[in-house]
Amino acid sequence: MTGQAQRRLAAILAADVVGYSKLMGEDEAGTLTALRELRRDLLAPALQEHRGNLVKSMGDGWLVEFASAGDGVNCAIKVQDALVGHEVIKLRMGLHIGDVTFDEEDIYGDGVNIASRLQEICDPGAIIISDIARRSIDGKLVGAFSDLGAQTLKNIAEPVIAYGRGMTVVTVSRALPLPNEPSIAVLPFDNMSGDREQEYFADGICEDIVVELSKVPWLFVIARNSSFTYKDADVSVKQIANDLGVQYVLEGSVRRSSDRVRVSVQLTDGTSGRNIWAERYDGELNDIFALQDRITDQIVGRTNTEVRAHETERARRQPPNNFRAWDRYLQGLWHCNRTNTSDNELAMIHFHKAIEIDPTFALPYAGVALCSHMNLLHDLADERDEWLTKGLEAANKAVSLDDRDGFVHFTLGRLLVISGQGDNAIAALARAVELNPSFASAYYGFGMALCWYGRPEQAKQNLDTAMRLSPRDPLLWGIQVWRASACNFLEEYENAEKWGRKAISGGTSNFWANIVVAIALAGQGRMAEANKEVSVIMRLKPEMSASLYRRLTPHQEPKYFDRTIELLRRAGLPE
Repeated sequence: MTGQAQRRLAAILAADVVGYSKLMGEDEAGTLTALRELRRDLLAPALQEHRGNLVKSMGDGWLVEFASAGDGVNCAIKVQDALVGHEVIKLRMGLHIGDVTFDEEDIYGDGVNIASRLQEICDPGAIIISDIARRSIDGKLVGAFSDLGAQTLKNIAEPVIAYGRGMTVVTVSRALPLPNEPSIAVLPFDNMSGDREQEYFADGICEDIVVELSKVPWLFVIARNSSFTYKDADVSVKQIANDLGVQYVLEGSVRRSSDRVRVSVQLTDGTSGRNIWAERYDGELNDIFALQDRITDQIVGRTNTEVRAHETERARRQPPNNFRAWDRYLQGLWHCNRTNTSDNELAMIHFHKAIEIDPTFALPYAGVALCSHMNLLHDLADERDEWLTKGLEAANKAVSLDDRDGFVHFTLGRLLVISGQGDNAIAALARAVELNPSFASAYYGFGMALCWYGRPEQAKQNLDTAMRLSPRDPLLWGIQVWRASACNFLEEYENAEKWGRKAISGGTSNFWANIVVAIALAGQGRMAEANKEVSVIMRLKPEMSASLYRRLTPHQEPKYFDRTIELLRRAGLPE
């Protein structure tokens, strides 16, 4: 092809040879002979039969353009079926329909990128196609593919719904049994820079992640010496998870360009091979150690959050008669995070069941403490003194059982905030951050305590860290509310309004988000709008008043608290 680059919609099939590097290392001549025979006797005739145009060959892989998805799928099936039982060659294939740009030297575009990423997550001998490709083939072919769900693919912004033929969809027998707690292996990060001197940076980030994840008490982390045996190995994530006996696998790559570096990571459920989360992190190399620390903290914080969320959702689907303490704790946590009376009651039931199963398990006691805090802060129950006493007892019990867990210090600190023990509260929450520097909730609680007791500037820094570490946190709206409160205390009312509206737009129907917005509007002198916000508050919480606000937020720093009450009065909140 010559002349100007051409762009068109095409069906692109990406195929590669499984374990090519290993095959070449073991028998280079035999591998090359097998590949030549494959291209001559199978691939070329199949492409001719199904009108495929080989547009790029990479030695161990091919990109093929088809006029229709049906032609591409039929060709892929023919090739894969012919290779069943082949002594040397096994292929992985991915197919997608999308925009493709052709020029004299290369082919690129969404069609290529997504097809290639689907091929990467494919089992040997299998085919994965995108939803748009499946919708373009006839009924007979459709039946050959099973639903794989939404797949998060490397460097692809949105998840892709995928369908597979020949994919393993059941858990294989395990070389090692899964431990009782969630388990993870961190694989060596690939150095994509083409510069062997950058290997230390990729290995350094990986080692730091292992160290930081090991500080999470509820997470079983495979040691670096074991996970690094897979460096440069061409082994599937599912096989690695099976070999090491883990539920989750974290893998990534590092690419350097001039004075910038990009780290790409993805978290995979090793039992199913499905991607849970993927992200990219960019930075300047002017201070490589600071960059390494920042990226490590972000990856560890996000991994912590995503594993807990995935485990919580899995536990929530367990049958009611499931009596595993960890599952009961997670089910309780899911209900507690919904911050309403009925869910809080269900959460308490699950936490107490977990305690019955294992009285030495610290986290369910912390769960009871967290529910008590929710009852107090969100006015979900009467007998406030009783709930405060019950919560503090449970939190102290949790600390006595496991004082190395940041979550138990987090729950203790939050209750100490409400009890008026400001110095002890801040100390407990600082301890939570110290124990687990990537624990977003610890920074949330620490920021809340600092704000409550008159240090809003310092509070902002910790709340920002919480949001950076856990941008999809189920209680993100709460972090945003306290971020708004810190701005209100500093009379940064426009910023406070912005953060409060973010909390509201996140889907919360909790009255606290509207309260911080009402305060911010009143602080700007926009009284008509503030009054409308109070009307919303009264709809969400009909009994809300200045006196109730005082009861829900006792012991706050007077110089900030008094001004807050005055602004709420001006906005129209009843006394």
